[in-house]
Amino acid sequence: MSRSGPVGIGIIGAGVISDTYIENLTAFADTRVLALGDLRPDVARAKAAAHGLAAAGEVDVVLAHPDVEIVVNLTIPAAHADVAVQALTVGKHVWNEKPLALERAGGRAVLAAAAEAGLRVGCAPDTFLGAGLQTVRRLIEAEAIGRPLTGLALLQSPGPDAWHPNPAFLFQAGAGPLFDIGPYYLTALIQTFGPVSSVAAVASTARDRRSIGSGPLAGQTFDVTVPSHVGALIRFEGGASAQAIFSFDSALPRILLEVNGSDATLILPDPNGFDGDVQIRRRGSSAPETLARTEARSTRGTGVLEMARAIREHRPHRADGALAYHVLDVMSAIGESADTGAFVAVDSTVAAAEPLPDDWDPRAATI
Repeated sequence: MSRSGPVGIGIIGAGVISDTYIENLTAFADTRVLALGDLRPDVARAKAAAHGLAAAGEVDVVLAHPDVEIVVNLTIPAAHADVAVQALTVGKHVWNEKPLALERAGGRAVLAAAAEAGLRVGCAPDTFLGAGLQTVRRLIEAEAIGRPLTGLALLQSPGPDAWHPNPAFLFQAGAGPLFDIGPYYLTALIQTFGPVSSVAAVASTARDRRSIGSGPLAGQTFDVTVPSHVGALIRFEGGASAQAIFSFDSALPRILLEVNGSDATLILPDPNGFDGDVQIRRRGSSAPETLARTEARSTRGTGVLEMARAIREHRPHRADGALAYHVLDVMSAIGESADTGAFVAVDSTVAAAEPLPDDWDPRAATI
């Protein structure tokens, strides 16, 4: 049955990030948030009351809601694939927070369930749809730096245990710096250079246990079960390459994403954001210059909105399951290379998404 008007949204997972999604998706004219579910129904009800949502409680409140068309899956990474398949099985499109799944088999199961049901899968990160990285995309396509040759990605920090009130899951399977922060950088690089063909990597863990630094659980310790530092060399199908460091072990915080071209180097804004300055360092110049100062018109949930509009317009959406699976495949290959000490081929491929139209307005009513 073809529907019209704003797309109904249900959210599963009432954790920290859900507030931002709810605020944004209720502000867009083309989406309406109808229900919130969580394994902790009292938490879901309290958060729903704070945001003025009518329906909340168990997960089934979302899955059974007749007007929910897209389930926004904000559960912990270990539950992403299972919850997505549940939603697809009952006839809902799915938007997953990153990563798509913990491993390739889970990602394939999600895509297979969607294909069988004739439904869509979308997945974070959607930051590449923000004004910052969209501006970068247009500059590169206009040959502002000549031919893109190499990329450099650095994410170094002491780790989220210092500030997150419940950070243990960020140091377990499906997270760590590679799976938690890596998708932002890898997605931005794939949008620039195209799909990845192979990777090589090393990884390490500084501490087997960490302490919670804030909130009611402050002082409690937890196990670190995935590498907290990953260094990777990335080859792209088109012949370009990139180097990346993703680390929760650095006392010196550093965020950097650069694209080096035949004529100049572009310094990108933080790929974990939707805006920021875009700078260029031209050959022979003494310092970088700012090409653009971009401001976000929307943040988390932008990809859900773009997907909702695509559903109504019967066209492909941009932050789709194929892109998310390719990023998952790349991250899995990086982990395997770190374990084996060898280059690992990346079997999947994907096309870079089309840029958004210049006049794309997240606040407009279009459907």
